[in-house]
Amino acid sequence: QVQLVESGGGLVQAGGSLRLSCAASGRSFSSYALGWFRQAPGKEREFVAADTWGGGSTVYADSVKGRFTISRDNAKNTGYLQIDNLKPEDTATYYCAAGNFYGSRSVSDYRYWGQGTQVTVST
Repeated sequence: QVQLVESGGGLVQAGGSLRLSCAASGRSFSSYALGWFRQAPGKEREFVAADTWGGGSTVYADSVKGRFTISRDNAKNTGYLQIDNLKPEDTATYYCAAGNFYGSRSVSDYRYWGQGTQVTVST
């Protein structure tokens, strides 16, 4: 069992930056793949980023490539999502997730989810 808690969301102007954190407790965080997803009102939850084995390789949705960076610090049991050059279309609730399939883009491959943190981007 892994419990995940996101933080770091907020209201920012377009072009700004945020760093989202995902604090994990329970079973060893390093044993799991880390993924980030987002969900805007009225839309399905969509893949944003994921890491692969050991965090040495990363996968991004095309819409965020070059602006978002996923990382983790296993010693701190924490995952991160650095978001730069924010756009209004990035407005959503952001979720971190842990699962057994490294680099997966599929919601169903992630077993544990946080409660989400809201990111709102103003023009």
